[in-house]
Amino acid sequence: MKQFPAVAILGARQVGKTTLAKQIAETQGKPSLYLDLENPLDVRRLADPYSFLTDNKDKCIIIDEVQTIPSLFSVLRSVIDEDRRNGRFILLGSASPQLVRGVSESLAGRVAYRELSPVNYMELPENITRDKHWLRGGFPLPLLTRTDKAASEWMGSFVRSYVERDLSFLFGVELTSNIIRRILSMLAHLNGNMWNAELIARSLGITAPTVNRYIDFLEGAFLLHRLPAFYINTKKRLVKSPKVYIRDSGLLHQLSDVHGMFALKGHPVIGSSWEGYVVEQVKQLKPAGIDLYYYRTQAGAECDIVLVKGIQPVACAEIKLNNAPAISKGNYQSIEDLKTKKNFVVVPDVEEYKTREGIVICSMDTFLRKYIPKL
Repeated sequence: MKQFPAVAILGARQVGKTTLAKQIAETQGKPSLYLDLENPLDVRRLADPYSFLTDNKDKCIIIDEVQTIPSLFSVLRSVIDEDRRNGRFILLGSASPQLVRGVSESLAGRVAYRELSPVNYMELPENITRDKHWLRGGFPLPLLTRTDKAASEWMGSFVRSYVERDLSFLFGVELTSNIIRRILSMLAHLNGNMWNAELIARSLGITAPTVNRYIDFLEGAFLLHRLPAFYINTKKRLVKSPKVYIRDSGLLHQLSDVHGMFALKGHPVIGSSWEGYVVEQVKQLKPAGIDLYYYRTQAGAECDIVLVKGIQPVACAEIKLNNAPAISKGNYQSIEDLKTKKNFVVVPDVEEYKTREGIVICSMDTFLRKYIPKL
């Protein structure tokens, strides 16, 4: 806010963008104005957006669901260029601007983009355990509800809303709700697996480009994460397809019909759920200059997380659900290939120790608190 005329807070629906923006606006020391572009009254106020915005130039203006009126971006560019005071606009969006039809006007140099992710492990209040967070996910309302049943009912409504209305509305395109529902269901079964659009397309009876288009929109709505494969200059045959994760573990469990910790512990999804949960926490908490990949070769060398600075791998982490993990030959081979000096196996609960080869076995809590900040 101190550096840019506009700040865009992007993130999935119901993640807390509006609440955060209003709290920030209160600290700016000047009047604020909130506009919700899903409210017909506020849309009418912007019938002449240039005049309205310039008439209120002394206020911090919050524009919610800004992607619903793509033509507003060109007006914002003109208004900002006429008066480049910082902290004038807070733009809120539930869709990646690059995928919104009609957003051709760039606000480069005028706006800073920040993603607001669901509540992560390090943000949990003391009365919420890691297992509760893992089960329910990071969306504030289901996380804070009193019972797992209430959380599940909220998540069920959230999924129906996204499938039946929100995705088409967010991106201004016509999407078939039945296809979205089936793709989400398949992604829940394939969580953490390598992406194969042809396989899903054959199962659904549609084309691979159509599947990829839907995946782009789900990722653009901050529901999915494609973890890219890491390439190195080697003669080895590398796997190059990304892995696909449903970002919020609560959403994954809803799609998998898992409604309690007891049910999760006996469900086949538990292994991929734990892996995706750890990947999402690392994605949110890693330092800004570190990129996230996975590594796999056709010969069987593999590593769930490769943390890379520039083009140099700095750490490897394998994710295991077993608190007494066996380190596979493929894990050792990936460490040898990548030549990383910091190597980890991340499990749910264990007192930290090192193997003879120098691999640190630790809990997710230790990994996030002790090692991730030092990368």
